[in-house]
Amino acid sequence: MVISPLQTYEKLLAAYGEQHWWPADTPFEMMVGAILTQNTSWHNVEMAIANLKEHQMLNHETIASSNLHQLAEIIRPSGSFMQKARYLQHFSLFYIEQGERKGLMKWPMSVQRTRLLALYGIGPETADSILLYALDRPAFVIDSYTKRLFVRLGHFDHILGYDGIQHYIQQRLPESLPLFQEFHALIVEHAKRYCKSKPLCGECPLFDCCPTAASSTVEISRTIMPDI
Repeated sequence: MVISPLQTYEKLLAAYGEQHWWPADTPFEMMVGAILTQNTSWHNVEMAIANLKEHQMLNHETIASSNLHQLAEIIRPSGSFMQKARYLQHFSLFYIEQGERKGLMKWPMSVQRTRLLALYGIGPETADSILLYALDRPAFVIDSYTKRLFVRLGHFDHILGYDGIQHYIQQRLPESLPLFQEFHALIVEHAKRYCKSKPLCGECPLFDCCPTAASSTVEISRTIMPDI
């Protein structure tokens, strides 16, 4: 029997405790982090954000009016820095035009998401991260860690796309902002510790209910004691 998303959440919460993610001092800083974290590690994002703070550039007005090449150099640690500098400037201009966070909060979530997705450099994962952590909307974020985990737990295969996975999980969870925030953070923590690209199944808190872990154990047993 496949473990449900809610049961998965409960097991991960018991194993790791509350994560209080996303680490940011302001909603706008969170939005910047969501853009910078595309295709890079969070450690690199932290360095880029520290650079922005050091240069007193971590606000929408400064980013929107900054020299593009200077901004790119400051966020260099995040990788693809010229491209991400453009993303940040486009987003900052949008943020100002919309009346900042207060203005964005006037719109229903569906409109917010559509407007975010229309922006240069904003895809579904980035948009939903902004909705969930900066705009307090219950949009479940589907990143590579989430897809990997639920594929390994036997819920679906790799063919299912972003929207399909999001719909599948949200239909099986109560709509709760704190739950969605914590669950996503717990999945990230779990993926960093155990559910890596090459999984470390032995001490995984989901070992007893994961088909992938069970099959890997069988393969190890066959290696140690091959069939005669």
